[in-house]
Amino acid sequence: MNLMLCMSLPEFLSSIFLPCPYDRETFNGIPMKKMLPLLLSVFFSALPLQAAPKPQTNLPKATLSLGTNSLNAQIAADDASRELGLMSRTNLGTDEAMVFVFPSPRQVTFWMKDTPLPLSIAYVGRSGMIYEIHDMKPFDETPIPSASSTVIYAIETPLGWFEKHGVMAGTTVAGLPSPSMAK
Repeated sequence: MNLMLCMSLPEFLSSIFLPCPYDRETFNGIPMKKMLPLLLSVFFSALPLQAAPKPQTNLPKATLSLGTNSLNAQIAADDASRELGLMSRTNLGTDEAMVFVFPSPRQVTFWMKDTPLPLSIAYVGRSGMIYEIHDMKPFDETPIPSASSTVIYAIETPLGWFEKHGVMAGTTVAGLPSPSMAK
């Protein structure tokens, strides 16, 4: 291979893109078909790549009761586990959920960054009463804020779980972890 290594970048670019007297099929005797993969690999290796986070599956669990229905919920009770949530999860059982526990009442906002599953979310107060329920689309980064500023829990389930089980705003959830465990 005969590469001209002492050529400046402007000379290199002009030799490729500006009209010149020699054949456009080669660059310094190297077929352009062989140069393209090299140029593309250099270009793409310079771009920052951010992989989706690994799903968390080793969190503590709780059984939540909503009337005659039960949910097996993972507990996200610290900043790191709340931030990661159900990101990158590709499956969630019919009666599986994640309960997010906050240390004090607040308005909360959720979105679906890096979350391929369609979900429903309930915002819940200290007494366990569901304030509101929202459906969320996969990978949608549109914020979904709670209307209340006294949310202590958020419960994410497979899409439509609350509606399918007749659970609505005003329903009380039993078996919630203590907010004192939240960090």
